[in-house]
Amino acid sequence: MPELPEVETIARDLRGLVTGSRVAGARSNWPRTLRSHDPEEFAAAVSGREIEGVGRRGKQLLIWVGPKGGAAPEREPGAAVAVGASAAGPAVLTVHLKMTGQLFVVPAGTPQDRHVHLVLELSDGRELRFRDMRKFGRIGLYRRDPATGLPVDGEAAGVLAAGPEPLADEFTAAHFVALLSRRRGRLKTLLLNQDFVAGVGNIYADEALWRARLHPLRDAHTVRPEEARRLYTALRDVLAEAVERRGSSVDDYTAPEGDGSMQEHLDVYQRAGEPCNRCGRPIRRMVVGGRSTHFCAWCQRLPGTRREIASDRGGDASAGQGAGAAKATATATRRGPRWNELPGDCVLGRSPAEEALAAEKAAERARRVAATRKAAATRRAAARAGGSA
Repeated sequence: MPELPEVETIARDLRGLVTGSRVAGARSNWPRTLRSHDPEEFAAAVSGREIEGVGRRGKQLLIWVGPKGGAAPEREPGAAVAVGASAAGPAVLTVHLKMTGQLFVVPAGTPQDRHVHLVLELSDGRELRFRDMRKFGRIGLYRRDPATGLPVDGEAAGVLAAGPEPLADEFTAAHFVALLSRRRGRLKTLLLNQDFVAGVGNIYADEALWRARLHPLRDAHTVRPEEARRLYTALRDVLAEAVERRGSSVDDYTAPEGDGSMQEHLDVYQRAGEPCNRCGRPIRRMVVGGRSTHFCAWCQRLPGTRREIASDRGGDASAGQGAGAAKATATATRRGPRWNELPGDCVLGRSPAEEALAAEKAAERARRVAATRKAAATRRAAARAGGSA
């Protein structure tokens, strides 16, 4: 799913392409794409509005549109304000891309494939198309709070992230340390919580934890203030770098003006079995909270007294055992795997045959990764062409 850097890139691209354009009409062939209206109501509500700007909140795009007809209607003091489809004042479109959502601005008449599920027809002869192969993306139209640019209170409850923006000036290290000190969840799970911090997903949570040398299963309340500040800096740095590189074009993410390049500079994400860029030991993969998680077991070690089994269940490896068995288990856990159990090149204790088998497996994995990336790039290119994928 596109994260903060990818959504920010799309917002910047669209800002230069559609700001100042007027919406002449809308059409949709998949009603569930629209979270606030049915297709006919949506077309009536959005038509005649000028696109005033494009922004972002967390992982969602915000497209600000002006009042119907270009001017806000006058109303008597105390008169009721229209809600939803009948609202004529300034409004905001929320666009959640989910896993495969893509936005393109093309001339009207450009070939359109079956994955385009919403089209905003612009009065200058272009179209803003929302393409979504898996149909998980959602778009809503709401009255806009002029002070915040967000939907008015109560009209889009639960739609947008509630956590602070990690790249905002007011999001300080002291603020982050205080937030973290009050939580008890695992760091990886916490970073993915959009009510804790907005816009961070699987890619940049893994990358920030690797940069900060913190294990994904580390309990938040055990993180010392200096470690929390290190994570704060790592998180902001990796997000800012990814924005500069236009995001990570893995899977189906692409922006209106083309792909990003951050995927070529990731240190751990989707690099299981490859050498760590810091210590050379192999990157590991496990599942945390149902999400694939990548880390270096050497650079991101758990504190000796708190090491857990690296599985989705987590917990204390010695739970339910007697004192002697628990002590033995803790000792075994602290010791870690033997050298000849570690995967990677030139590991002590491996026979030439074992080395050859490990190399063969690594080469096969590299071929699969390359094939997957090539297929994804082909899909993105077809999508940008506006037609036959």
